[in-house]
Amino acid sequence: MSDAPSPSVPGIHLSVVIPAYNEEKRIPATLIDVMRYVSRQGYLSELLIVNDGANDRTSDVVRAAKQRFHPVPGTGLQRFELLEYPDKKNRGKGYAVRTGMLAAKGRYRLFMDADNSTTVDHAEQFFPYFKEERYDVVIGSRDVEGANIAVHQSWYKELAGNLGNVVIRALVVPGIYDTQAGFKMFTATCVEDVFPRLTVDRWGFDIEILAVAKHRGYRIKEAPIMWVNDAQSLVTGRAYLEVLGEVLKVRQNLWRGLYGPAA
Repeated sequence: MSDAPSPSVPGIHLSVVIPAYNEEKRIPATLIDVMRYVSRQGYLSELLIVNDGANDRTSDVVRAAKQRFHPVPGTGLQRFELLEYPDKKNRGKGYAVRTGMLAAKGRYRLFMDADNSTTVDHAEQFFPYFKEERYDVVIGSRDVEGANIAVHQSWYKELAGNLGNVVIRALVVPGIYDTQAGFKMFTATCVEDVFPRLTVDRWGFDIEILAVAKHRGYRIKEAPIMWVNDAQSLVTGRAYLEVLGEVLKVRQNLWRGLYGPAA
């Protein structure tokens, strides 16, 4: 599919969505980096932080950053929102990303990690894939030529990830080598079609997004990124096992036609 007229709000070019769970220590520097970057751009943008039921001061530090935000009409960052669930429960990163992406209004919508493992300025490298090559989804990849892993994960996490990717490619997303990097960008049209169909709330959500996007006929591009592993990452060894279980769920959903007709 191409970048057809979308349900985006006129004027907002880029939406940046950051899911956050117990990120009071890591997210302040990320917010500063994102706000500085998008405020300097020649297009209008918005920043949405989704509090995924944190039990620390995540919301407080986001509100403090928001108080320092003063939009200048017609330039840069126009909207800064903290989204919270009414019941304050932790629902999983996938649920948080889905909430933020569907609340966003931009023509292009990016989600990234609260630890800033891949910085927001990579978006500029992604735009040509949308505008010149007509892709609908551009995902950051650590496994394609040109990628730079500045700080690696532990060897056993990298091994588990590599083995898992073999299974993931075989079952649901052939041809995509890095499904798990937390830096992915979409057209508004793709978001509004794909994200309401998603069912996975936790770690396997990235895989489901890509599987549904491929199923619905959207073009996906893997683009190289610079990625810095954070030693305080919340991803545990158990998460890798959960992902494989969720991959099987996605495969079953595809067989059962739960994501709608293939395009």
